[in-house]
Amino acid sequence: MSTRSFIARPTDPSTGSRYAGRYCHFDGYPENQLPLLLGGLQYRFAGDLEALRRHLVDAPHDWSGLGMDLLKGAPEHVLNQIDPHAERFPSRPLDDVVTLSGEPAEPITITQANAGGLEWGYVLHDHGIEVIALTWDDRGGPIVSWDTSPLTRFQGTPSLWGRDQPVPVRPARPALKVAAPASPLPAPAKTRVTR
Repeated sequence: MSTRSFIARPTDPSTGSRYAGRYCHFDGYPENQLPLLLGGLQYRFAGDLEALRRHLVDAPHDWSGLGMDLLKGAPEHVLNQIDPHAERFPSRPLDDVVTLSGEPAEPITITQANAGGLEWGYVLHDHGIEVIALTWDDRGGPIVSWDTSPLTRFQGTPSLWGRDQPVPVRPARPALKVAAPASPLPAPAKTRVTR
């Protein structure tokens, strides 16, 4: 089942839309997209936001889904926490869509005018990622700062992503308590049999 979203750059509202971007078909919920977007900027693109925008928003195709290739250069513990099953799926272009004439379909630029029917939007602002829960409030959403750890545990309930609300995160997982191994029991005394 798909969770449809878009990845966009901000635009001048006088153009008729606050953003313009690319469609992403699968895994559009915040728990998946935000770690990849945050980690992509911090690791693969080494803080170059415009390079990240060019890669995702100016791509010559829509996206089937974003993947772990965005985390190239991330430490192993980051990769393992974001992808605990070590599947390491790469980003995939949505390139198997054809028109009625049989020609490959051109990507559609997503704007406020045609974002209806999508569930989530991610606008890559200079100061952070605006997360728009389109099914809850399509007018905007809170901003996740670019310096947020990609290991942050975001919540995916749309009603928590209202534009005047704080970024909804889950509490950190409690540290595992490792119990000291029990000391071995003393060996039973050997009974001596006498005749």
